[in-house]
Amino acid sequence: MAAPNPIQIQKYLSGIDYPASKDDVVSTAEKENAPDDVLEALRAIPDGEYDAPTDVSKAVSDAS
Repeated sequence: MAAPNPIQIQKYLSGIDYPASKDDVVSTAEKENAPDDVLEALRAIPDGEYDAPTDVSKAVSDAS
């Protein structure tokens, strides 16, 4: 399955403070009612700290 578009993903992470953990990223997307494909993509990224939206986007594309 193709990864969601990075712009689409960032739309659901607008309220997040970086650096953020994977759990923070996923829970923020859940609170923003992200669709299943976005949540699935975010749940697939490695555990760790993400310093910026671009780090999250890169992790999603690497994990897909």
